[in-house]
Amino acid sequence: MVSQIGNRPPRRGLVLGCGGTLGAAWTLANLVEVERALGWDARTADVIVGTSAGSELAMLLGAGVATATILAAALGERDVPAALAHRFAHPPPAYPPRPTARPAAPGVALARGATALTRLTALLPVGRGDPAFLDALVDAHVAPGGWVAHPATWIVTVDLATGQRVAFGAPGAPPAAMRDAVRASWAVPTWFPPVAIGGRRYVDGGVASPASADLLAARGLDEVIVLAPMASSDPGPRTGLGRIEGVVRRAMTRTLDAEVARVRAAGVPVLRLEPDRRDLVALGPNFMDRDRRHAALEACLIHARASVVRACARDRVGPATTARVRSAS
Repeated sequence: MVSQIGNRPPRRGLVLGCGGTLGAAWTLANLVEVERALGWDARTADVIVGTSAGSELAMLLGAGVATATILAAALGERDVPAALAHRFAHPPPAYPPRPTARPAAPGVALARGATALTRLTALLPVGRGDPAFLDALVDAHVAPGGWVAHPATWIVTVDLATGQRVAFGAPGAPPAAMRDAVRASWAVPTWFPPVAIGGRRYVDGGVASPASADLLAARGLDEVIVLAPMASSDPGPRTGLGRIEGVVRRAMTRTLDAEVARVRAAGVPVLRLEPDRRDLVALGPNFMDRDRRHAALEACLIHARASVVRACARDRVGPATTARVRSAS
C-alpha cells in the first residue's frame, strides 16, 4: 500500500542519473526494488528527472511504460513491445568510433561557474557515434516533435556555449522535442556528437552532474528518490581501467553529496541509492560494455532488494517514515 502524508500520497520526485549501458541496468534493477519497497509506481512521480542513460528511462516512464515492462525487455523476455525489444537487443557499442580532431567547445574551458568535468569535456574531441539507436524507441512512444504525456519529465543536458545545465521540460527551459532532448542528454563526450536544439549545442548532462538531484530542492516535494549509478561511497579497491573510472566516480560522488545536502537542507528527505562494491564488480570499469549487460543486470537484481531496504532505513524514507509523519501531523 502506498504510504500517505496527511490525507494524500507523498509528493515524490524521481532522479535517474547517468551511467551508460551498465549504469542503466543497475538503475533498472534498483528501481524495481524501490517500487516494491514503497508500494509505489514510478510513473506516478510528481517530477521525473533523467540524465544521459537515465533520460531514456525517464522518457519511458513519462510515456507510461511500466518498470516491469522495461525490465522484461532488458532481460530478453518475449511478448514485450517491439521497439523496447529491439532497443535492448541492440545497445550501442562498447567503444566509440574514432572521434574528430577538433575539441567540442574550447571556450567553455574558461567559462565561469562550469564544473571541472565540464571544462575538461569541452576540450575533448567531438564524437562520431550514431545515436539513431535512440530514435526508434523515442518515436514509438512520443508523437513527432512532441513530449511525453507526463508533463514534469525533465531531461538534463549541458549547453556547450555556457557549460551550464539545461533541463528540457522544466519550467523556463527552451522548447525541445523529446527525441532531440534524449539524444542530447545521451551525447557522451567523444562518443556521440553534440545535438543542436534552437541554434545551440547540447551534450550529456552527466558532464556537469551525475544526477542533478538539486534541481528538485525547491519543488515542494515530500521525498526525493535518487538513483545514481556513477556515484559510489563504497567503491572498494580499483585496478587497471578501473582506476580511471574511479577518478570520475569520486568526482561525481562529491557532486552528488553536495546536491543531496541541498535537497535535505530544504527539508526534503532523500532516498539515495548508488552501487556498492559488489555492484561495481558486476558492472566493471567500462560503463558501455554491452557484453556484460545481461550478467550485470542479473547480479544487480540479486543485490538490489537488500540495498534498497538498507537505504530506506538509513535515509528514513518509505512507508514507515511517512506513516510517522502522518501521525505527527
